[in-house]
Amino acid sequence: MEKIFINDIEIELTKKDIKNIHLSVHPPNGKVKISAPKKMSDDAIRLFAISKLSWIKKQKSKFKNQERQTEREFVSGESHYFLGQRYLLNVVYSNKRRQGVEIRNKKYIDLYVRENCPTYLRKRVMTEWYRKKLKEIIPPLIEKWEPIIGVQVNEFGVKIMKTRWGTCNPTAKRIWINLELAKKNPICLEYIIVHEMVHLLERHHNDRFKAYMDKFMPNWKSVKMELNGLIFGE
Repeated sequence: MEKIFINDIEIELTKKDIKNIHLSVHPPNGKVKISAPKKMSDDAIRLFAISKLSWIKKQKSKFKNQERQTEREFVSGESHYFLGQRYLLNVVYSNKRRQGVEIRNKKYIDLYVRENCPTYLRKRVMTEWYRKKLKEIIPPLIEKWEPIIGVQVNEFGVKIMKTRWGTCNPTAKRIWINLELAKKNPICLEYIIVHEMVHLLERHHNDRFKAYMDKFMPNWKSVKMELNGLIFGE
């Protein structure tokens, strides 16, 4: 990996065995990355980056101006996401009904909790709802892809992971899915499931693994970039 600078903007450059050049800007701080064909000259890459400078600045500005909500308080009016859609949280305090979560009018997430429920318990109710929903969505996707990929998943789980979207234990034929994927576009969840299932054929992220991904899910690279950040491709 190399680094180039355009107008004081640092860009991570990686040359790969690809046909087209890809430019992406990643959250939360607007890190800029370029993946370019190995045969492409450094001068050509620089000219490409310069030609997209206004787009890069625009995307970096979006991240800079975004309201940081890394730690939610789980109060009414907050934005929360489910399957790529934005919802407004509506906290309903009640001792008469069971604690839980419901989506209303495709616009609101109603969070039912007991009166004086502290933040950490409101968060726990939401987290368990996300977990329950993912566990309903994942099995049909595994069943869909097992005959296509030609593998069998013995077990799956959902857990919070800070650095990975998913993991796979090829020996046990078990996959784990990041709980945060409940908030993402459904195609991103499906991509991660396919990714982990392909590890049952190939443990490593080598050319064989990428060939399998190209075969089973030809658009996987664009979905990966959607999952990890903003993308501009040529």
